[in-house]
Amino acid sequence: MVADIGHFIANKRVAGTSGRAGDVTNPATGETTARVAFASIEEVRRAVEIARRAQTGWAATPPLRRQRAMFTLKGLIERHIDDIARLLTLEHGKTFDDAKGEIGRGLEVVEFACGIAHHMRGDFTEQVAADMDSWSIRQPLGVVAGITPFNFPIMIPCWMGAMAVACGNAFILKPSEKDPSAPMLLAELFAEAGVPEGIFQVVNGDKVAVDALLDHPDVPAISFVGSTTIGEAVYHRGTQRNKRVQALCGAKNHMVIMPDADLDQATDALIGAGYGAAGERCMAISVAVAVGDVGDRLMAKLAPRVAALKVGPGLDPQSEMGPLVTRQHRDKVMGYVDRGVAEGAKLVVDGRGLKLQGYENGNFMGGCLFDHVTPDMTIYKDEIFGPVLSVVRAGGFDEALKLVNDHAYGNGTAIFTRDGDAARSFANGVRIGMIGVNVPIPVPVAYHSFGGWKASIFGDHGIYGMEGVRFYTRLKTVTARWPTGIRAGAEFNFRTRT
Repeated sequence: MVADIGHFIANKRVAGTSGRAGDVTNPATGETTARVAFASIEEVRRAVEIARRAQTGWAATPPLRRQRAMFTLKGLIERHIDDIARLLTLEHGKTFDDAKGEIGRGLEVVEFACGIAHHMRGDFTEQVAADMDSWSIRQPLGVVAGITPFNFPIMIPCWMGAMAVACGNAFILKPSEKDPSAPMLLAELFAEAGVPEGIFQVVNGDKVAVDALLDHPDVPAISFVGSTTIGEAVYHRGTQRNKRVQALCGAKNHMVIMPDADLDQATDALIGAGYGAAGERCMAISVAVAVGDVGDRLMAKLAPRVAALKVGPGLDPQSEMGPLVTRQHRDKVMGYVDRGVAEGAKLVVDGRGLKLQGYENGNFMGGCLFDHVTPDMTIYKDEIFGPVLSVVRAGGFDEALKLVNDHAYGNGTAIFTRDGDAARSFANGVRIGMIGVNVPIPVPVAYHSFGGWKASIFGDHGIYGMEGVRFYTRLKTVTARWPTGIRAGAEFNFRTRT
């Protein structure tokens, strides 16, 4: 049976009314499992109006009560983690264990939001002038929206939604139409946690829904995670309408392997970071920079590991890598492999011919490994978003650092070395937002913040931690003096605080 997925409005599931919908498929089998409604402009407007009416009361709710709802939400997500992970795997394709790991990283931000009463504290200064005090406070923005990608259908909605709601906003989520079931369950858990009607809503859809949120005058802020092309368009359209926008976008993350690195550790890191979730991570390592004479030694360890990857359905506990999200995306990734071969890169491991008995209609491909890739090649420049790892040879540290800094993207990077001086110089000199030292995917913990540089981000704020608090609130400063009965008369000069 093909299920119908509508929207989540005012704490309940509702059917779509636009007459437009899209297929949701199981990446392992190719079967259509659901039809997801695509919201009309009017449906988005209705969700915003419901959110606007609800937000005033939620903003007036003491932060202590809002954070208690986050505590309850945390417990509910933990209780339903297997249910969420199963939905996620069936629609995205990543392995069940990887899906649970994604949920865990989302939970970290929910846990951070459990301390929102502390995080939103203001500052107070007594006697800024004679008998005059001044203080600053943070207040929510109102109705905010999040546009989230297919590759993390729970983690990123938790990153955005928990922070926005805890800060006192109403939040409207527009998840990817490719895997909407897990976000719908998340919305139900927000409601069960005690979040009032209209405070966390889901409108499913396509560009029509995105543009309606970007254009709506009662939505002052938009959070986006996705491709650079779409992210830049979202940023410009939103800011042209005087909205606050954070758009976290594409990546081409390099891992630099120095000659003194522990190659077993580096190989393990490249296998997990390059091929986990079939490479469909914005923090995936897609370029390995082999420095000095380490290249041949690295390839001798890496190539057999890539060739031996266990590829299969995400619910199979033996699988190390699942299918890609759609047939169209798989074919696009294979096209990049074809292009790499045509441009002269050495394809050491070719995963294009992978066939799985019983899953012939699934979106599977094996891991691909290129060697002797150069910066002028398409597979080096573009974000492939698939299980394709490129190895680039660099003569020394300075050349490796220049490769990383010259690339258009600046999301994440890593260096593997035993040399503290090299590690410190790399971390200090690299123009990238998130850096790992012997850590392949340096996604910061929730009490720091996530965000890249260069073409990997548009906007000024990271997505969680105190950066999230600052994005989802605005600062207000009050200066007050109470009458003493002594009148000094009118003042016509700009008074200094002395």
